[in-house]
Amino acid sequence: MPHVIEIANAGQFVGQEVAVQGWLYNLRESGKILFPLIRDGTGIMQGVVAKGAVEPEVFDRVRGLTQESSLCATGKVRADKRAPGGHELDISNVEIFQRVPNDAPYPITPKEHGVEFLADHRHLWLRSSRQRAILAVRHEIIKACRDFFDGRGFTLVDTPIFTPSACEGTTTLFEVNYFDQKAYLTQSGQLYNEAAAAAVGKTYCFGPTFRAEKSKTRRHLTEFWMIEPEVAFAHLDDAMLLAEELVSFVVGRVLEHRRDSRSPSWSTATQAR
Repeated sequence: MPHVIEIANAGQFVGQEVAVQGWLYNLRESGKILFPLIRDGTGIMQGVVAKGAVEPEVFDRVRGLTQESSLCATGKVRADKRAPGGHELDISNVEIFQRVPNDAPYPITPKEHGVEFLADHRHLWLRSSRQRAILAVRHEIIKACRDFFDGRGFTLVDTPIFTPSACEGTTTLFEVNYFDQKAYLTQSGQLYNEAAAAAVGKTYCFGPTFRAEKSKTRRHLTEFWMIEPEVAFAHLDDAMLLAEELVSFVVGRVLEHRRDSRSPSWSTATQAR
């Protein structure tokens, strides 16, 4: 079997026989040529299957593929500026791992879907280009936050998620049964970090936070991740400067690495998804 590559690195294998493992993003047919779009999580690559250039069963196999069927496509990488990502795969063979059945098709199509429908199919919605971009940007933000504090001599302290009392003087807590005693999901790691700052000087925690206030607004979150630094002997101006530098650092990192988080091979593919 040829070397399995990631689509994002296809440019390194121009002219070589490779294998791409992924899912069928879309399939277009033009006469005796099929153009399957394959995604593997790193990008989207267009394949080319000419009827006279492959075995008849290979052509029929590709022609019968359904959206999000998993497969392994073998072929030669060719540079083409018109293709998503600038490269195409001249497919010689396709192995199907799992074909999505016609009577139970992949439910998320290029048409508009309501939020409730998409939330009910969240595990599949993640496969869309916009949701993938959100995950990529979030990943970059988290890494940038850690790099910022780690590079400035801060010590990470993982504070407890279960706490015996409120951290911010509010009664809207998520109560849980903790070995026959009352405990609560944390609102903040601040109290623990204040103790840690007296030990290490500069510390931060970065983890899940829970707020039980009932609300129907889009601005209210019951669960989110929060980063909280604590610095011994710091004044207000020190805290303001640290916050400004953090925001600038994170924004700069995202613009540098995720300006087009879908990558070139994603941006020119089906925009509706």
